[in-house]
Amino acid sequence: MKIEFFRHGINDEDIERANKVLKSIFLTNAHVTEEFERKFAEYLGIRHCVAVNSCTAALHLSLLALGIGEDDEVITTPLSFVATANAILHAGARPVFIDVEKETGNIDVAKIEEKITGKTKAIIPVHLYGNMTDIKRIRKIADKYNLKVIEDSAHCIEGMREDIRPGELSDSACFSFYATKNITSGEGGAIVCHDKELAEKFYMLRLHGIDKDASSRYTKRYSHWDMKLLGFKYNISDIQSALLIGQLERIEDNLARREEIAFFYEREFDRLGIDYIKVPKNTKSARHLFAVLVNNRDEVLVKLQKAGIGVAVNYRPIHLHTYYKDTFGYKDGDFPIAEYIGERTISLPLYPGLTDKETEYIVNTLKNIAK
Repeated sequence: MKIEFFRHGINDEDIERANKVLKSIFLTNAHVTEEFERKFAEYLGIRHCVAVNSCTAALHLSLLALGIGEDDEVITTPLSFVATANAILHAGARPVFIDVEKETGNIDVAKIEEKITGKTKAIIPVHLYGNMTDIKRIRKIADKYNLKVIEDSAHCIEGMREDIRPGELSDSACFSFYATKNITSGEGGAIVCHDKELAEKFYMLRLHGIDKDASSRYTKRYSHWDMKLLGFKYNISDIQSALLIGQLERIEDNLARREEIAFFYEREFDRLGIDYIKVPKNTKSARHLFAVLVNNRDEVLVKLQKAGIGVAVNYRPIHLHTYYKDTFGYKDGDFPIAEYIGERTISLPLYPGLTDKETEYIVNTLKNIAK
């Protein structure tokens, strides 16, 4: 049997919507992107959404728009994709890592305050695997020390913890529509926030700091535009937005299927004594990834691949990558729980198109390897 690690859920209606854009006059961020931004904000219950070309761009713009830069420190987790920490470096600041919880892989909130200094300006929690961190406690800490909170919600569009959604308590929340995400446009991202002035700053920063978007410059009565800020080329296209709109409409139905698969995995792995990343209490998981924890991870990974099962590693800790070790002097043992997970984690297939027969094959294969 051949089971891909991920299969996207783009259907014929999504393709037809994108095809309409391709047959239109203007292809980049215009009315279709505006429609997606409105619907995405409505789905999350947040006032403003600004679509960009990646979650990395969203994190970078959030830091800059919130005034975080040279010589500032930003607290985050070492157990994430490198983009989380890289965005902090791109803004001119320095990432300060906090170790993670063993059960969930999320940042250990109890350890945050001990790392706060006079240079600390923000906290970037990561909702790893689709499971929200304790954002209420993080917000309280941030308010106590006058810090900004930027959520890395790349895995967590559908998530909720204690009835709180991403973006609800933070200064901004950042999302990814990368090829393997729960809704995808191949590449893409978004920032959500409640503050209107902050959103307007995001709009300008995503397109060179210009005060008029491209479509209005070319499709309406001409008026001079001005560059008010030093911005970036971070905008999304209408082609990408067209692919996202329909997927957003189906997002809860697809989540229900991923929940079924995840519950099956959990039940079987509990029976077999195979460890896996847990969902925190009072949490609705976005079920982006399902990660098991095994000894001899690389050996098990290769055997799964030889059996035709697509797998991934999410993640090797950021601080042990060569650049971070060489630049900041990190070493093995600095964040032992993140390293424990990073040495053992394997992400299994988890997407709505996965069949019961395929999930049974995955479980039975892992059981036989474990024996």
